[in-house]
Amino acid sequence: MEWILTTAALVVGVAAVAFVVGDRGRRWRRRADAGPASEPHGVAISGTATDDARLRAAEARERAEAALDQRRAEASAREDRLTGREATLEQRAANLAQREERLVDREAELDVRRQAIVRLEDEARTALERVSGLDAKAARDALLAKVEDEAKRQASVLVRDVETKTREEADRRARRILATAVQRLAVDVVTQASVSVVSLPTDEMKGRIIGRDGRNIRTFEAVTGVNLVVDDTPEAVSVSTFDPVRREVARIALVRLVEDGRIHPASIEESYEKAKAEVEQTMADAGEWALLEVGISRMHPELIGLLGRLRFRTSYGQNVLNHLVESAHIAGMLASELGVDPTEATRAAFLHDIGKAVSHEVGGSHALVGAEIARRFGEDASVVHGIEAHHNEVEPRTLTAVLVQAADTVSAARPGARREALEGYVRRLEKLEKIAGGFVGVDRVYAMQAGREVRVVVDPGTVDDLAANQLARQIARRLEDELQYPGEIEVTVVREFRATDYAR
Repeated sequence: MEWILTTAALVVGVAAVAFVVGDRGRRWRRRADAGPASEPHGVAISGTATDDARLRAAEARERAEAALDQRRAEASAREDRLTGREATLEQRAANLAQREERLVDREAELDVRRQAIVRLEDEARTALERVSGLDAKAARDALLAKVEDEAKRQASVLVRDVETKTREEADRRARRILATAVQRLAVDVVTQASVSVVSLPTDEMKGRIIGRDGRNIRTFEAVTGVNLVVDDTPEAVSVSTFDPVRREVARIALVRLVEDGRIHPASIEESYEKAKAEVEQTMADAGEWALLEVGISRMHPELIGLLGRLRFRTSYGQNVLNHLVESAHIAGMLASELGVDPTEATRAAFLHDIGKAVSHEVGGSHALVGAEIARRFGEDASVVHGIEAHHNEVEPRTLTAVLVQAADTVSAARPGARREALEGYVRRLEKLEKIAGGFVGVDRVYAMQAGREVRVVVDPGTVDDLAANQLARQIARRLEDELQYPGEIEVTVVREFRATDYAR
């Protein structure tokens, strides 16, 4: 296209030169026609102009031809390049077509192989089902069950290892802390009977206590609110009631009457009033003594009075006020061993059983009743929480609550601190063995160390080593849910396999 334009430009240039030359020739001819005098000079000028025009036209034509030749060479080179590119594109298209054909052939071959693989899988599955007697779903379920059992086994091993390490570390630290606290505490073991016995100088005094037609004993029971038991026990009568304060008032009043010798309704009422005043003063003194013993300086007077009432209250034979004092000391020591301020833990442990002073008069757990009493008389919220959580009616959320639980358990579980009636003791051990014997695979159960340990002998063919660990945890959880006991119970599962044969 460019060389065509160049040629056209060259033609136009030549035509322009020819036009200029012709125009000048015509002008020279007109001048010649104008006068004969000037003809020789005009002819000479005209010839010179014609020669110049011819030279310029020749130069222009040569330049145009050179430019045209250059344009033609460039166009030819460009055409050659375009031809080469076209050939390259055609070769690439041919290669792509060949590659596409090969891909189509390979895809077809893969389809054939895929179908063959599916057919072989079906045949293999059918053969396996025929040999094993299981279909694919049953085999998959069996495999999943096997994987699940293996995962459970590995998880049990991991849990056992973690529990073992955790228990060893916890036991080591707890043993050190509790041993330090217990070694620093020395208390007397004091047990009191739930029934007060009053000694008499002679058996004749029983008749005077009963009075004519039972008048004196009826008056005594009506005034004091207790049961006076006069039986065949020589030179003794018993004062029985569920309220320890009323029992103590009645005991003191009866002792005064026996010492005075004059027993009649008026003297009974007088002796009761004096005994009541004496017991109230004793309770106040007991409350003040307890405060001084644990080092607490300020407390609401009503709380001090309730603490004094616990001087006559026992729990499994352990005096409750002494138990509170002991628990306060232990909680303070535990807090000191842990590096925290012992003041709050000591106060919460000292008041944790305050609800027992009124629990027979107000319905509900003594822990919750005691927490409400402490809240009413302005105790701190953390102390109230320690009281209400010491028997897990409320989930412990603070270190103080945990320390109160630990101190309560240490004070109650130490040897000689508490005692139980024989019937309740036997009944608790029987229930302990019954709960542990209710699990699958258990052969024999023995409650040992006064119910502090349970040894469970299992059938080795039914329970393996890992299942024995799980069984111990399950029995411990069941005992926690169904039994009430101080301290802790150790559950030991014994699995022993014996192979016996005889040589004949």
